[in-house]
Amino acid sequence: MEETQVREPSADEQSAATEAVAGETPVAQLELDVAARPPADETALKAVIEAIVYVTEEPATPAQIAAALGQPEQQVRRVLAQLVEEYSRPERGIMIREVAGGYQMTTKPEHHEAIRAFVKRLKPPLKLSMAALETLAVIAYKQPITAPEIQAIRGVSGVSALKTLLERKLITTAGRKNVVGRPILYKTTREFLVQFGLKDLSELPTLKEFEELRRLALSDGEPAAPPDAPAAGENQE
Repeated sequence: MEETQVREPSADEQSAATEAVAGETPVAQLELDVAARPPADETALKAVIEAIVYVTEEPATPAQIAAALGQPEQQVRRVLAQLVEEYSRPERGIMIREVAGGYQMTTKPEHHEAIRAFVKRLKPPLKLSMAALETLAVIAYKQPITAPEIQAIRGVSGVSALKTLLERKLITTAGRKNVVGRPILYKTTREFLVQFGLKDLSELPTLKEFEELRRLALSDGEPAAPPDAPAAGENQE
């Protein structure tokens, strides 16, 4: 029986085979990689659209989102469809649903009873008079500070405001100042940080920023009192 000879491929044939592999396999692999994960810009777009749906009180329409982001409306609709599908999964407690032509983030109906029971146990919203807010701001920025020092800064007595802040546990006593009369020192509490969403006192806005916030608050409410008039709620103290 004649023995079959196996011919080794030549150098040129080996090179051609290598070029064929190099020219085809990476391209196929690249197509798989692209299909497996979305481009970075689409990932960012999805995150932004999710944030927009979260913060808007009224249902946000695809046209509104597309115009705000400078993106094609069709692409925005496709991303919204993806988000709707993702939030419909059972491990999610909230959902994104279409309402009146727009999209809104809500809790799932099956969790309403548990959420209602939780909300009933929550504290009522924090509401403070302008006098109390001003007193709290002085304490926050100047702490520890005494009542006479607060009065010197504000120009009016703040006894009732201090009482309110103590009752709300936004401030507490911090010993006594070592001066004549040994007046009580006041400082803010952990509850103050919780109510205002602060990590610590270093996250307090600057005085300039605080004045701007105060100005905006006044412009949305009643007109500010004249500079020489006592603050609201202080005229009987």
